[in-house]
Amino acid sequence: MALVCAVKLLLFLWLFNFLPSSQGSFASAHFFYLLSLSLSLSKWSFKKIGCVCMLNFWSKCNPKPALPENWENRLPLFDVEAIYCGMCRFIERVGWDAKLVNESYPWIEKQIVHQPKLEPWQVALRDSLLDVGISPFNGFTYDHLYGTKVGGTIFDRFGRRHTAAELLSSGNPRKLTVLVYATVQRIVFDTSVTRPKAVGVIFKDENGNQHEAVLADKPQSEVILSSGAIGSPQMLLLSGIGPKADLEKLKIPVVLDNKFVGKGMADNPMNAIFVPSNKAEKQTLIQTVGITKMGVYIEASSGFSQSKDSIQCHHGIMSAEIGQLSTIPPKQRTPEAVQAYIRRKRNLPHEAFKGGFILEKIANPISKGDLSLVNTNVDDNPSVTFNYFSHPYDLQRCVDGIRVATKVVQSEHFTNYTRCNKQTVEKVLNMSVEANVNLIPKHTNDTKSLEQFCKDTVITIWHYHGGAHVGTVVSRKHKVLGVDRVRIVDSSTFSESPGTNPQATVMMMGRYFGAKILRHRLGRAAGI
Repeated sequence: MALVCAVKLLLFLWLFNFLPSSQGSFASAHFFYLLSLSLSLSKWSFKKIGCVCMLNFWSKCNPKPALPENWENRLPLFDVEAIYCGMCRFIERVGWDAKLVNESYPWIEKQIVHQPKLEPWQVALRDSLLDVGISPFNGFTYDHLYGTKVGGTIFDRFGRRHTAAELLSSGNPRKLTVLVYATVQRIVFDTSVTRPKAVGVIFKDENGNQHEAVLADKPQSEVILSSGAIGSPQMLLLSGIGPKADLEKLKIPVVLDNKFVGKGMADNPMNAIFVPSNKAEKQTLIQTVGITKMGVYIEASSGFSQSKDSIQCHHGIMSAEIGQLSTIPPKQRTPEAVQAYIRRKRNLPHEAFKGGFILEKIANPISKGDLSLVNTNVDDNPSVTFNYFSHPYDLQRCVDGIRVATKVVQSEHFTNYTRCNKQTVEKVLNMSVEANVNLIPKHTNDTKSLEQFCKDTVITIWHYHGGAHVGTVVSRKHKVLGVDRVRIVDSSTFSESPGTNPQATVMMMGRYFGAKILRHRLGRAAGI
């Protein structure tokens, strides 16, 4: 999720809303925005790398969160300060304007975010979290607060999902051009000048024909790259910006030697505890979340399957077919490995797809990895390693989180709801290992050592970030350092994944930078 996800359609929208309209040719366009929306989003894409933010949970990282009602009587002073500092830290670290941040979140929320109808599985989680001490209950809120809360959703009351693509409707269609079925190959630079500058973008259409979109010869013209934590570093490398030795190995002309491109890649590791149920569960994604002070988030999902036949299907975030390959070394990520997994999945106990899972996610992992090109074909994924749990502090937090998750599973709220007897910790872990869907070989001591359990059952929740950090690859204005007319606006610039789900902040980021750029260029005439 990726943020990682290309949800900055609104940035494209804001920029074009006030700029002079195109004259109908590629050369007259002021911006070429490298979208990474997947094919599932009505084909509105320049670049088909990364993922689209389609998960339902909405939780923002605002500078001044709204505290719960009667908070003075519920929280000691140091807790209030901890909440405020935790929320401010990310916004302050990246140097964003707090006032504009607080204006940008609601701009999106009014259009596509809703209050969820809380399902019974999520109610059981809510009550269990409070029972094990993750308090207070902060009710329904978009804000990131310690305790238990219900977050927003991009599903409306009719079950329809709303995505960033809908934000295009707020734009001026006369000044907005979207190229569909177009896959960006690389950014084109003029290296004949002292400082390399972007002059256009090479892309292929649906028939494989190559085109060049040329930037207008004006100071404000620029390429805004937003291909996510995987796609943006990959695009920089393909365009000649990155470690010189790596580029020369692939015979890519070096535009700028920057050893930091693709470095500091991170992913928030997630582990799941299986919750058996004696009845068919309705499918739910994250609605309730426990935000702990130990650096872990506790969430839940349920109802992946209702029949033995559907075990052969994909199962959302629990499917190796759609992303869990990141948990094994790059050389083992082969089509054969995926097919072998699919065959093995048929032998998983049916019960594993009848109940649900308590999900434990590490906040702000210290473990880092890197990204490098395998070849010069943009359609081939780069090699990415996240090095899950390579730092002992991340592993310890996972252990602490698993202990909390097992207590949640054993609570009377879940046992009463699922009509199952309370299980021992060892049995809970054993069922969880059997139901796990990653490709990592399991060990005999998985149920004896929580450290080994964490390592063997880790899965991704697609909150990838890093690879083009502020200060080493981009400036605080997100302009690529060392070259002109290229800006990156996505989670590749993040040093941490904000909130329980970065979707809200990544979408806000698009509107934020669009407004910033317009204000800088047009002043009061921008009208925002």
